[in-house]
Amino acid sequence: MKKTLAAFVAVATIAGSLAVAPAAKAGDGQIAAGVAGGLIGSALLGGAIAASRPAPVYVAPAPVYVEEAPCRMIRERFWDGYGWRFRRVQVCD
Repeated sequence: MKKTLAAFVAVATIAGSLAVAPAAKAGDGQIAAGVAGGLIGSALLGGAIAASRPAPVYVAPAPVYVEEAPCRMIRERFWDGYGWRFRRVQVCD
């Protein structure tokens, strides 16, 4: 409902400004005042629309505790008579 109302207000504001405003003329620097007024008005309108939305909420997941297995595999270096080699050995605490 709020989005629909905000969109309607924005469209009505733009349509009203186009219908009522006379043709823009660049004489005597008056266009600068119109541009500044438009920027200020759009900043106010944009701020009002952005403030109407709720802030995003982040919920961290619950911590998970995992027990280590009583046995694990490790690499072990050994001499086989010709050179050093590696093998995997199961170690249980």
